[in-house]
Amino acid sequence: MYTLKKSLGQHFLRDEHIIARILEALLEDPFQQLLEVGPGGGALTASLLKIPGIDFKAVELDDEKVAYLNQALPDIQGKIIHQDFLHMKPPFSGPFTIIGNFPYNISSQILFTILDWKDQVPVVIGMFQKEVAQRAASAPGNKVYGVLSALVQAFYEVEYLFDVKPGCFNPPPKVMSGVIRLRARKEALPYRSERDYRNLVKTAFNQRRKTMRNAVKGLFDADVLTDPLFDRRAETLSIDEFAALTFRMKGSGAKA
Repeated sequence: MYTLKKSLGQHFLRDEHIIARILEALLEDPFQQLLEVGPGGGALTASLLKIPGIDFKAVELDDEKVAYLNQALPDIQGKIIHQDFLHMKPPFSGPFTIIGNFPYNISSQILFTILDWKDQVPVVIGMFQKEVAQRAASAPGNKVYGVLSALVQAFYEVEYLFDVKPGCFNPPPKVMSGVIRLRARKEALPYRSERDYRNLVKTAFNQRRKTMRNAVKGLFDADVLTDPLFDRRAETLSIDEFAALTFRMKGSGAKA
């Protein structure tokens, strides 16, 4: 058997109905290569290994879980990447789908790592602490809409699929969980450069209680800042409005 480690944010899924719903969502989009992040006790992994005709890999940091999975699931032999997801390179060449019951303590970092790989990852099915799932899917004007929302949605259409109650896990977390699906945007967001867009979004939300004029004044010339749009707060701007503003920022806007 294995022990559960709070330091790694381990809450392992055990509800077969929830596992079936996650699989159903996963199979709505075709894929040839699949990466599971944090297989843990293998409840979801056992079902993923049965999907025919795909190249499957799982990344797991915990030594004990790697040993347990290799013993409990013979079909996983040679498919485990024993590394830290946040510091590894993409495990496949070409496109691959990502799935996981993501550790709550690094869930935002996981999404930002996926953004670094976005050109290879068309679909993500992920379970997060409900608050993080809501932030990723939130629309402008919502109190949880912020940096995570605006950066993820610049590259993915985000759909909140369903809640998952604490009792579906061992041990039960103290919070609700939520499953979301990310699908790559069919059309790229029209910004001047990705670097400008990220800089603008992070600067704007860094002082989200202030008007845009005060929060991002260092990024624009004074005449641009007279636009009434800058009377608003960052949380009211859509990703399209942020993207349009990048063309009015100071600097050359060289791509990064």
